[in-house]
Amino acid sequence: MDLHDLRKNYIKNHLSEGDVNENPTEQFVAWFKEAQQSAIKEPNAMTLATATANGKPSARIVLLKEVDEKGFVFFTNYLSRKGSEITANPQAALLFFWDVLERQIRVEGTLKKIAESESENYFNSRPLESRIGAIISKQSCVVKSREELELAFNKAKESSEIKRPQNWGGYLLVPAYFEFWQGGANRIHDRITYTKHQENWLIQRLAP
Repeated sequence: MDLHDLRKNYIKNHLSEGDVNENPTEQFVAWFKEAQQSAIKEPNAMTLATATANGKPSARIVLLKEVDEKGFVFFTNYLSRKGSEITANPQAALLFFWDVLERQIRVEGTLKKIAESESENYFNSRPLESRIGAIISKQSCVVKSREELELAFNKAKESSEIKRPQNWGGYLLVPAYFEFWQGGANRIHDRITYTKHQENWLIQRLAP
């Protein structure tokens, strides 16, 4: 494949230091609402990048389920590959890419587990099939076949007790850095960053 000429000129918008909110979380929420109103199927889909204790990285798509001043919450199996990496190295990064709006948001910070009661509440709010899927999956482990998973699913579905596994719950990413990226014409993209300094946020522009 020749990908050299596969490119797009971004012309929809601009972003300046004077446009953004002083609070990066409020800026994120404003952009997220615009993404919800556009033709993006899953605006809460985000790339989660983690690394092992010795720095070997891995990344995957997860779904954002909560965001507020404390940070960004997603849910997973604590014994999965990502869970093991987070235990060994809690530093992580998130990336949202909304091509319709020609925007990206990068968030970097530290991950920690949320309270068990919060994980319990969210687990119990999920559809029955999603709860069963979380129960029967030994996420990231080798399985013999899909049939093995379907048998386990059907067996669990017959059970009268559908409880949250202790190894399943939420993580909160506490942000220390944000970058809001707006695509620009002629590759002159706008990149506005927020870096945490004690209780304040330093806002700066980066070269594209």
